Amino acid sequence: MSDQSNDPQSWRNRQAGGAGQDSDQQPGRGAAAAAKAKAGADFVRLRLAQLVWLVCVIAALILAAGALLIALQDSVNRGNDLVQFVLDAADKLDLGVFDRGNGVFGFDGKNAETKDALINWGIAAVVWLVVGKIIDRVIRP
Repeated sequence: MSDQSNDPQSWRNRQAGGAGQDSDQQPGRGAAAAAKAKAGADFVRLRLAQLVWLVCVIAALILAAGALLIALQDSVNRGNDLVQFVLDAADKLDLGVFDRGNGVFGFDGKNAETKDALINWGIAAVVWLVVGKIIDRVIRP
């Protein structure tokens, strides 16, 4: 037997199926590729988590702006396209659970529409933020 057969590195190479390979042939090449793939996957997960968080923050801002527009109803021109867009978007973003007319909380009497919008859409905005942050933490590497 040669001197190489007693060498621990040669023994490891034979056990790994690389008996004919030289030990100085790009060691760690597989580890570098795996690290690069993991870094790429982490980058994608990070960007996806940031996108989810951004969407949830925008949804919460639209709900808050809609509630503010309802609260300022005497000063707001409901015929304005931007105002109508925000109110329509907020109606869709409340997911029916936090609806102004039939939401979690319902008020009667003076300023009922304002109270409904502030409470129900305010809770919906907080829910969007909490759910968005939870999803962000699950996706983020």
